[in-house]
Amino acid sequence: MSSPTNNGVLTNPEHFLNRELSWLEFNQRVLGEAQDPKNPLLERVKFFAITNSNLDEFFEVRVAGLKQQIESEVVERSVDGLTASEMLRAVTQRVRSMVEEQYRCWREELRPALAKHGIRFLSVAELSPSDVKWLEGFYRAEIRPVLTPLAIDPAHPFPQLLNKSLNLIVRVEVKTGAESIKHLAVVQAPRVLPRLVKLPRKDGRQDYVFLAHLIGHFLGDLFAGTKIIGYWQFRVTRNSELYIEEEESGNLLKAVEAELHNRRKGDAVRLEIERDCPAAIRKALLGTLCLTEEDLYAVDGPLNPTRLMAICEGDHSPELRDPPFVARPTASPGDAGDIFAAIRERDMLLHHPYESFDTVVQFLEAAAEDPRVLAIKQTLYRTGGDPRILGALMNAATRGKQVTAVVELRARFDEASNIQWARQLEEAGVHVVYGLVGYKIHAKMCLVVRREESRLRRYVHLATGNYNPQTARLYTDLSFFTCQTDFGEDVTNLFNLLTGICQFQGTRKLMVAPFEMHSKLLDLIEREAEHARKGVSSGITARMNSLVDERIIEALYRASEAGVKIDLLVRGICCLRPAVEGLSSNISVRSVVDRFLEHSRVWRFENGLRPEILVSSADWMPRNFFRRIEIAFPVSDGRLADRITSEILAGSFADNVKAHLLQPDGRYIRARPEEGEAEWRSQAEFIALATGEKRRPEPRRIKRKYAEMRLAPRPATLGKLKS
Repeated sequence: MSSPTNNGVLTNPEHFLNRELSWLEFNQRVLGEAQDPKNPLLERVKFFAITNSNLDEFFEVRVAGLKQQIESEVVERSVDGLTASEMLRAVTQRVRSMVEEQYRCWREELRPALAKHGIRFLSVAELSPSDVKWLEGFYRAEIRPVLTPLAIDPAHPFPQLLNKSLNLIVRVEVKTGAESIKHLAVVQAPRVLPRLVKLPRKDGRQDYVFLAHLIGHFLGDLFAGTKIIGYWQFRVTRNSELYIEEEESGNLLKAVEAELHNRRKGDAVRLEIERDCPAAIRKALLGTLCLTEEDLYAVDGPLNPTRLMAICEGDHSPELRDPPFVARPTASPGDAGDIFAAIRERDMLLHHPYESFDTVVQFLEAAAEDPRVLAIKQTLYRTGGDPRILGALMNAATRGKQVTAVVELRARFDEASNIQWARQLEEAGVHVVYGLVGYKIHAKMCLVVRREESRLRRYVHLATGNYNPQTARLYTDLSFFTCQTDFGEDVTNLFNLLTGICQFQGTRKLMVAPFEMHSKLLDLIEREAEHARKGVSSGITARMNSLVDERIIEALYRASEAGVKIDLLVRGICCLRPAVEGLSSNISVRSVVDRFLEHSRVWRFENGLRPEILVSSADWMPRNFFRRIEIAFPVSDGRLADRITSEILAGSFADNVKAHLLQPDGRYIRARPEEGEAEWRSQAEFIALATGEKRRPEPRRIKRKYAEMRLAPRPATLGKLKS
C-alpha cells in the first residue's frame, strides 16, 4: 500500500522507517552507554537517568499525540504505512522491552557497582539504630510538615495528581468496634523534597535512603490509629503538549500562561507503579485515570531514575567520572583582545564545547558596554535564564541602546522559564517580541550595530545552538561571527520580518525557513544528482539531529541511484533506509552517542569540486521546514570551510568507538575498528585538539574520509536489501 506525502505524491511505505520506533532506537543507544562497562561508573548513571528523562518526554508528547489521533475521527497512515493504533502497539511493545532492560541494568550492574565504591541505597530495615534516629529527626523536621495524606472515599474524590509526581497509594485498615474497614489513600511527595536522602557519614561513604521508603516507614504517623497494610509507589505521566489557537488569542503571553496551567492537568498517558503492587489496586488506579493495562508499566527499581543524577553532584569520586574538561578561551587577535577587531580581520568559527562559549557571552557583554554600539537584536529560544546573557541585554538597554529580543515562548518545557525572564527583560527596557503567529522562532542569531568612523557596521553571530552557556558545555554546536555586509543585510531584514509587518524579500546569504529552505535544499540535492549523471564530481555529507521529511528522503534516494555518494550523521530519528539496492545503495547513516550531545547541523555539497558548506539551526523535518523560522548560512572562508571538512566532518565520520551504523531494517550496530586500525573516538580527539595534547597520527579512516570528501568517489554499500 502506498501513502501520500505532504505534496500528495504516493510513496512506498517500505522505503521509510517509522519515526517513533526510530526515536526509541536512539534512546536504546543512550541506554547502551549506561550498559557499557568501558564508561566511568557515574557517567553510566547519568546515561541511565537520561534514558528515563527521554522516555518521559516521549510519553508526554509522542505517545500522547498517538492517543489523540486514535481518539479523533481522522484515520490515516504514516509514511511508513502504519495507523496510529498500529504505531501505539509497536511503540508499547518496544518500550516494555527497553524498560525491562533499563531496570535490569540498574539491579544487576549499576547498583552493585556503586555499592562497591561506597555509594549505597539502603532500606530503613538495613539502617543502624542511630541512623534510624537521625532519619526520624529529619522526617519530622523536613518531611512531615509538607506532606498531606489524602483519603479516597465518597467524601474525598481521587486527587488531581501532578504530572510525573511521586505518589504513594496506601492501604489502611480502620477498626470500628468489632468491624474492620479497609481504605485507600494517597500521599503525594512535593517536588521541593529531595528524592534521595543522604545519611550523615564522616568516612567518605555515601549512603542514601529513597524518599518513598522514608515516607513509607513513617506512614503510621500520617494515618494515626490505623493499621498500614501496605504502600506502593506510583507515578502518572500526562499529555504535556501545548495547544494554542494563536489566531484567536489576542495576547500570546497570556495564552501560553493559561495553557501551562492546563498542562498540569493533562490527560494521563502512562501509569508507572511498583511491580509488587496488588492487581486490585493497579486496576483501581487505571480505572480512575482512564487508562488500560497497555498503559501500565510495573517496574522493579527506582520509579524516577532521573533523580539519580543527584548522586553525581559534588566533587567526590573523580575516578568514577570522565576526565575533567574545561574549554580554553578562544584567542582573538589584537593586543587589547577586541572581539570586534577580530571579526573585522576575518570570519570566526567556534566548535563548542571544545572551544569556549564565553566568546559568545563576551561578544554580547562587549556590545552592551561599548558606547559605539547603537543597537542589539537577538533571538532567544532556551537561555536557561543565564544572568550573563540576560544581564548583557538589560545592561545595554539601561545604557540607552536599542535592544530587541525575539523570545520564543513555546520552547517545549521551557515555557514557564521563558515567560519569567521575558518579563524581566521588558522591565529593564528591552523591547521583547513574541515571534510570528503560527511559527516557532528557532533561528539562532544576534545582530550588533556599531558606529565606526563615518559609517555603521553590522556584526553578526549565527549558531546551531541556543544562547545558553550551561547547555553549551554539554552540546556540540557551531558558532559563526562575521561582519560581511551581505550577512548584515540579511539578518537585518529577517529581524524586521520578525518584529514588524512586511513580506519576506529573499536573501543574499541566508537560507530561511519556512519561505525557501525546503525548496532550495531539494535543488541542491538534485544538482548533485545531475552532476553524477554527467560524470562530474558529486557528493553529500551532512550531520543533523533528525531526518524525517519525506520529500528530502526521496530526493536523497534519487541522488543515490544517480551515483551520488551520501554520508549522513543523524544523531536521533532517521526515517531513511540506507544501503538498499536499487533505492539507497550509495547512502550510509551513522549516529554518535557520547559524552556530549551531538547537536550541530552541517551540510556539505561537493558541487563539482567547488564544495558548498552550510551550517544551520534546522533538522531535516517538516516542522523545521514549514512551521519554524530557521536559517542556514554558508561558510565560504576557505580556512573555515577546510576546517569543517577535514576536522569536524571527517573526524566525526571516522568515529569507530561511539558510532552506530544504521542497517536497512532499522537496527543499529556499533562501529568497530577495521583490521589493523586504531580506535578513533571523535569527541575525545576533539578534546585533545582543543587542549593541545599530543595527538597520535590520524587513523586511516579519517584520512580516507577527508580524501573522499575532496574527491567524492562512489562508496561501497553497508548492505544489500531489495527494494
